[in-house]
Amino acid sequence: MPVTIEPPQEPVALPHKLWTREECAVLERTGLVDLDRFELIEGGLIQKTPKNPPHSRALKLLVAWLEDLFGRSFVMAESSIDLHPEDSPTSEPEPDVVVLTLSFLDLPPGTRARAAELRLVAEVSSSSLAFDLVTKAQLYARSGIPEYWVLDLESRRLVVHREPAEGKYGSVYAYREDESVAPLAALGSPVRVGEFLR
Repeated sequence: MPVTIEPPQEPVALPHKLWTREECAVLERTGLVDLDRFELIEGGLIQKTPKNPPHSRALKLLVAWLEDLFGRSFVMAESSIDLHPEDSPTSEPEPDVVVLTLSFLDLPPGTRARAAELRLVAEVSSSSLAFDLVTKAQLYARSGIPEYWVLDLESRRLVVHREPAEGKYGSVYAYREDESVAPLAALGSPVRVGEFLR
């Protein structure tokens, strides 16, 4: 006679291949796979979601404001970065925008900005919101990146992460579109969140 069972409450992960940056570089050199459409995060190849018009518009507004505030050579959009040595072999995130502590012209040719050279990392997010708020936040906190912004297009808010310690951010606040916030590196220059959501 059949009996009632309780199905597992947590999803079961099947065995899968975890990739390293080195393996991805070899794979890309073969020409068999175009990895430009993927981001390597904690050994997984995450397919980048196509940028819809609201995402592209918000990103352009955010980049323009950061360039006005910090200078064009201190802001890089959609460039991969190096993380803490512990995470670097299996993760190569490509944030929507980063603000550097030095001009990108001063980075050695062929190198990526390292975590210690970043003032601010930002993602413009809609379908990847949970991933950006949890997985990426943990990666950036472990690397000691002092400030991480997630512009949440669906809820029309900006989630600001600060005070990285022990793999997490100690301060996480959400600012509504009618509220203002300033980056830690420019506390005297607040911006209304709605400026990025026009």
